[in-house]
Amino acid sequence: MRLAATVPTDDLLQHPSADVREFACASISKVLQQKQTIPAFVQRDVVRCLGPMLLDQRLAVRETAAGALRNLSACGGFDVCDDMVTKDVMTPLVALLKECQAGLEESNESVKETKETNKNYTEDIANEAVNLLWNVCECNSTAVSIFNREGCLALVLQFLKRFHTNVDLAIAVASCLQAVTEDNPDLLSSFDASTHQVLETVMVSSDKTMEHVLLRTLVAGVLWNIKSTLPSGSQASTVNAILKTLSECLAVDAGEVVIRMKEEETERLKTVEDLGTEENGSSLAVNEDEEMEETPKKPTKGKTDVSDLLPSSKQELKQVTALLLAQQTALEIIVNMCCNEEPSDDEWEELSSSDESDAFLENSYEEGGKLMSPLCLSAEVHTALMNHLVPKKILGKTAFPNSAAVDICARSPAWKPLIKKLNMVQYRALTCLHSILLVSDVDCLGGASVLQSLAQHLSQLIFSQPEFSKQTEFLEAVTSALRALLQMMASNNISQCTTPEQLMTLCEAGIQSDNVGVRVNVVSILGIAGSVLSKLEDTVETLKMIGKFLLEVATKDLSLVVAGEALDALFDVFADGKEAERAAEQIKLLSALKEFQPVFRLRMRKEGKGQYSTDQLCVLDNVKLNLRRFIAYLENLERK
Repeated sequence: MRLAATVPTDDLLQHPSADVREFACASISKVLQQKQTIPAFVQRDVVRCLGPMLLDQRLAVRETAAGALRNLSACGGFDVCDDMVTKDVMTPLVALLKECQAGLEESNESVKETKETNKNYTEDIANEAVNLLWNVCECNSTAVSIFNREGCLALVLQFLKRFHTNVDLAIAVASCLQAVTEDNPDLLSSFDASTHQVLETVMVSSDKTMEHVLLRTLVAGVLWNIKSTLPSGSQASTVNAILKTLSECLAVDAGEVVIRMKEEETERLKTVEDLGTEENGSSLAVNEDEEMEETPKKPTKGKTDVSDLLPSSKQELKQVTALLLAQQTALEIIVNMCCNEEPSDDEWEELSSSDESDAFLENSYEEGGKLMSPLCLSAEVHTALMNHLVPKKILGKTAFPNSAAVDICARSPAWKPLIKKLNMVQYRALTCLHSILLVSDVDCLGGASVLQSLAQHLSQLIFSQPEFSKQTEFLEAVTSALRALLQMMASNNISQCTTPEQLMTLCEAGIQSDNVGVRVNVVSILGIAGSVLSKLEDTVETLKMIGKFLLEVATKDLSLVVAGEALDALFDVFADGKEAERAAEQIKLLSALKEFQPVFRLRMRKEGKGQYSTDQLCVLDNVKLNLRRFIAYLENLERK
């Protein structure tokens, strides 16, 4: 069936009947949930058609028009959001938000509520409008500039104040604020004592629902983004309150909540069935699978999945969804606290080469020899992290999801998507653990025995999954954490529990991954392990195995970033020690590197500028220099 025959024409959007206009907007809204339909609507200039309808005289038309544009922005991605801003969606949207604010301030409830439906149109319109605002601001810098210029902060804060009675609207506002306060210095001057008070009031509220847990977590993220606007005297207490909020969020056992909520849903549906049987003589029970087929207006969108439009009949599912998003968000905020400017895992860090790593470690010590935080974790954040047992709670989230909860979700089509969300919390926890390890020292983490136990835990996670090499997100997260942990243990001369055989198994599987970050992690892990073994006795055979593996990666991997990391690992493994010298001689490391040196240079000239960033090329240049030095070092050894 052709698209034109299945969706309303532009004429219907301009129809004199408000009912027809509402139907047209609602139909478009539903169709826009399907990504493949979006290009056709963009071609038909749907933004210019729907934009004016945000200010339609009929409130229901405003709501459905805002919902359609919201779906377009959520499903269309960056390019569509850019087009929406270019087509000036922000002008009617800001005007609509101002009218919503004015409507909420009016004392005449009839403006916003009908007795027949008990529906608060103004709040519902505001919810759609704020979600639309959030989506376009998250994707488009011009929209953020308009947000700043038009004073949208004051508008949405008025909606946030209604968090006790309309948590969905408050969540949309908090999500929007978390997006617009990130890297937006022009907005910071708009935050004063009154705005701080609104945010802090929401964050310390005591509402018990999982949606309010999500709301408090999002607001904690906003407060972290604007912490520079807080009075210096209250910064420490606010940071403490933020981490208390995140800690309380992470303390909730998501598996238990899944089990409990599913039981409550079953009981509720059974009660509905019993009541229907008693009153009508026949069952009115809702088939769960049919009931759950309705698609929420806002599709999953990474960290912004709120699912706030799930109907009330899905209240238990909505609670679990909110909790899992809250925990994922909490973990992401903690990562930002630890490493605001850390490169992503698929980028090769500038500190990965030997010379720069040595300089890095030298600069990481104070005069007394105490290891400083390489990423400058503030004293306030460090203290609050420890006081609220945040590292311990992060560690708890790194375990695989509760198997009973996963089984429950797997048996219900509507709950099955929660399995992916449960897994995502684990992946984010492993990434968060990686960040904590980068900014902590041995003592604050509990000492050598705790780190050894952690190494065993990570190994169990890896090797309990026979098909782990196919789970890219898990493997990238867990190898990042293991890499940071083994480096900390090596730097502090703590014996490592993971055997060379286990590490080789991990590396042989990981190097097959399509993900550059995974491959970089596993060769780095092998380099760390090899550098420790090179200082021990009777390790020649193991070092030979490691050396051959790293040589093969350096010479055959399709990514220069991975090849460079493998060379860097070789430098670390064979830079010192009698066992390393013997192993290098037996695998003919010198001749292999001399043969590979011109190939590496040629690859850098041919591939470098076209495929890699300036920072990566700087690192690769450093590796090229270190390769020449390392060859000279091996030649000197051979002459002795």
